[in-house]
Amino acid sequence: MSGIASVSFLARRASQRERVRILYRRALRDTLNWAVHRHLFYPDADALRERFDVNRKVEDVETIDRLIADGEASYNKWRHPDPYIVPWAPGGSKFNRNPVPPEGIEILYDYGKEEAELV
Repeated sequence: MSGIASVSFLARRASQRERVRILYRRALRDTLNWAVHRHLFYPDADALRERFDVNRKVEDVETIDRLIADGEASYNKWRHPDPYIVPWAPGGSKFNRNPVPPEGIEILYDYGKEEAELV
């Protein structure tokens, strides 16, 4: 294998590893959306890990690409329709709950007493 082909192969394998890692993390988070309690989540998480470990020793690059595409399609098909969002995160129930006051409104602290303290 030439040097350029070797570098290309290694870059492709690194890209595949990253895609698998991202897919696993997304699927694991989505599993937590489906299983409300931890005692329900752990068996589902173990089953998900087993599904990934079955193909851990596959070396053929084309087969790996096909497995990743199948996994991403399966994830998109079974993704939770209403995932849990942390309340203060964007999209959460408390995100930007109190809007910024409009321009021109003054905030008076201590009802004018702070001016007397400055003098």
